[in-house]
Amino acid sequence: MRISAKGRYALAASISMAQQYSVGEYITVLSISERLGISKIFLEQVFSLLKRAGLVTSVKGAQGGYQLSRAPGEICALDVLMAVEISLFEQVEGTVNEKAPDIDMAMRVAVFDKLDKTVRDILSRITLEDLVSEAEKHKGEQALMFYI
Repeated sequence: MRISAKGRYALAASISMAQQYSVGEYITVLSISERLGISKIFLEQVFSLLKRAGLVTSVKGAQGGYQLSRAPGEICALDVLMAVEISLFEQVEGTVNEKAPDIDMAMRVAVFDKLDKTVRDILSRITLEDLVSEAEKHKGEQALMFYI
């Protein structure tokens, strides 16, 4: 499984929004872009996909921006990645299907399908709330760096 830049940026932006969820304000793409160092134009594409998936809501205008549509504990990493990654769990193409369909089916059932299910199960158990907590654990690491 390969997660594209779009998937990684979508997850990072979602975590950033989840960190500010309790404030209840709409967050601009520009502020997220500056906070995370991601291209504003690229983030606009990401947010378009997140909105289409129903993970964020938006308001236009001077006080506009985006907001998570549900609490961070109700949105999982799988939701975010599935919204932006078109081929995240794309069906594996046949490898030796013409000459050895039995081997091809064995690989699909015993390896690829199980791998997809395991990844799907793990990603569905990791919420944005979990990721915010994990980020908080690492926030102090940067603040306590001293250089001599």
